[in-house]
Amino acid sequence: MKITVKRGLDIKMKGVPNKIIAESNLSKSFAIKPSDFSNLTPKLLVKEGDSVKCGSPVFCDKYNDKVIFVSPASGVVDKIIRGEKRRILAVTINSDGKFTQKNTKAKDFSKLDREELKTDLLKSGLWPFLRMRPIDIIARPEDNPKSIFISSFDTNPLSPDYDFIMHNKSAEFNAGLELLNILTDGSVHLQIRKNSDEVFSNAKNVKTHLVKGPHPSGNVGVQMHEIDPINKGEVVWYINPQDVMILGRYSLTGAYDANKVISVGGENIDSPNYVKTISGSSIESILKGYKVIENSRFISGSPLTGKKVDKDGFLGFYHHQVSVLPEGNEYKFFLSEGWLSLGFNRFSASKSYPTWLMPKSKTYQFDTNLNGEERSFVVSGQYEKVFPFDIYPVQLLKSIVTNDIEKMENLGIYEVSPEDFALCEFVCTSKINVQEIVRNGLDLIYKECM
Repeated sequence: MKITVKRGLDIKMKGVPNKIIAESNLSKSFAIKPSDFSNLTPKLLVKEGDSVKCGSPVFCDKYNDKVIFVSPASGVVDKIIRGEKRRILAVTINSDGKFTQKNTKAKDFSKLDREELKTDLLKSGLWPFLRMRPIDIIARPEDNPKSIFISSFDTNPLSPDYDFIMHNKSAEFNAGLELLNILTDGSVHLQIRKNSDEVFSNAKNVKTHLVKGPHPSGNVGVQMHEIDPINKGEVVWYINPQDVMILGRYSLTGAYDANKVISVGGENIDSPNYVKTISGSSIESILKGYKVIENSRFISGSPLTGKKVDKDGFLGFYHHQVSVLPEGNEYKFFLSEGWLSLGFNRFSASKSYPTWLMPKSKTYQFDTNLNGEERSFVVSGQYEKVFPFDIYPVQLLKSIVTNDIEKMENLGIYEVSPEDFALCEFVCTSKINVQEIVRNGLDLIYKECM
């Protein structure tokens, strides 16, 4: 199947990572953060001072204790960080540097049926890598998905190139695909770009779809909308391609190996490139060796959808990039760089500046300044130009704001997630926190309708 996404917007930021993979400094501290998982209430399974191995349970879902979250490293539980009302914010682990595995015995998963495989993935701590639509949460073990989606490319600004990262990793990737095929009666859909690496173009036991178009064509939500739309009562799962390899390594070795390659980009660091690291590593260890300009913002994930972290923070569970951008809290002279400038070096989605005549390969400086404050939420037609779903985005958002569940369902809430609205937030003249509104709407639907 060939899919062309016409509505969208590619944001060309300075600081695109060079295709060089560097060994990161081994993090001495790792963290597992419940906030990385929507609608999760954690129940601790360890206490400070406990020894853990790679794959040892750390906490579980209070309302579904089969779903457990495990340590990415061996060592000692250092701190259980709590916030208001003793809410668990993170569990940190001091690594011993040995990465001793809890389990080292591989199984023949081809002989397991679906329920046995689910039980094994739940006990091993690999289950959280599987996420579901609708609601965009960790997949529920009791569901039987009609299909599973994998997007082999990411169109976010400064995003990692999976063709480069996963070159010559076909064995691990295909081993992971075998497990995914056991989990569904439907198809495993793999979306690729033209001239994709052979790890994707020659992948086994998948339905391959060729996708082209601007961001957000790499989002699985957009791909699902075109290939296998979600109706009320239906469930589709999805997983990142590097997480498929983690499943594959578990299938081949029996080990919980959370190693991955992430991109480190942004104009506020020198020589942006790729780094080998481990899920939950400290940002400080990832950025060690880089020269970072003062007054920078560190983002775990994409500049559009990621989370702001401090330098002593940690990489998010689902994040495969770290972005370092100018903070944007410095005054700009209004004639040269401000609102009255000619804008020869400023990016504009609405052709307000002459840079829309520049080559598409030109990159631009971005900071985190909103360049305005929140205003009245008006219909301007901006969202529709960058929102590729056959959904009315403004009407859907207004139905969420008014908690009108029936309208939400009729307007397509089951097909979307916050990341699908990231561009709407980017181009919004009213400076509305669109992704937060969508997340609140999905939480309400989950509470009342599922």
